Amino acid sequence: MGQRPSSALTKMTKMTNAGKKTKQKTSAPALGAERRAVVVRKTRETDIRVELLLDGEGLYQVSTGIPFFDHMLESFAKHGLFDLDLSAKGDTAVDFHHTVEDVGIALGTAFREALGNAAGIRRYGSFVLPMAEAKVEVAIDVSNRPYVVYRVELNNRMIREFDASLVEEFVRAFAQHAGLDMHINRSYGESPHHVVEAIFKGMARALRIALEIDPRQQGLPTVKGAL
Repeated sequence: MGQRPSSALTKMTKMTNAGKKTKQKTSAPALGAERRAVVVRKTRETDIRVELLLDGEGLYQVSTGIPFFDHMLESFAKHGLFDLDLSAKGDTAVDFHHTVEDVGIALGTAFREALGNAAGIRRYGSFVLPMAEAKVEVAIDVSNRPYVVYRVELNNRMIREFDASLVEEFVRAFAQHAGLDMHINRSYGESPHHVVEAIFKGMARALRIALEIDPRQQGLPTVKGAL
C-alpha cells in the first residue's frame, strides 16, 4: 500500500548516524530547518532505528518483523504524509509486546525531536475515520503534557497472530514520548482489523492537522510561553 522505497527514503535528506553506540540517541532540527529526526533505541529486548520527516510525502520503509504492525505503520506514514524509515528487531519469538511498545517509544521520541520548539503549529487536530462497518474518533492536543483516553472495546482481539490489545500499548508509549494528549474512541465496529486500521489512519490524519504550520500563528500556540 503506497510507495515503498528501496533502501532509504528517496525524498529525505540523508541524516547522520552519529551516536549509534548509545542506548538512545536523537537528532533534532534547528530553528527554521526541516522538521526531521533520527532516533536509535537499543535495549536487551529490541534494536530500533527511526528516521522521520514530518513534512514529507507519505513515503515509507518499515520492517518490524510483525507483518500486520508493518501494515499499520505504513498506513500511518501514508495518511499523515510523514516520510518514515523504521527498522526494528525484537524478541518476537517470545511475544510481540516488547517490539510494539518500544517502537511506540522510539517513534514518539522522533516526533517530539522533529517538532523542535513547536512554534507555528496548529496544535490541535481531530479526525473521524470510517473503515467499512467501523468508525473511530481521534482527537489530539500537541501539548507536551501526555495523556491518553483509549476507549476501544473489541469482542474479538486477534488479527491472525496479532493481539489488538497491543495497540493500546503502542498508543500510550507513542503519546507519552511525543508529548501528546490523545483521545481515541471506537464509536462502533466489529472487525478488529477494521477498527485498528481506523485507529492508525485516524491518528495520522489528526496529527497531520495538529502539526501543520499555521501561517497566521506567530510563535507558540499557547499563552504560557512554552509547550
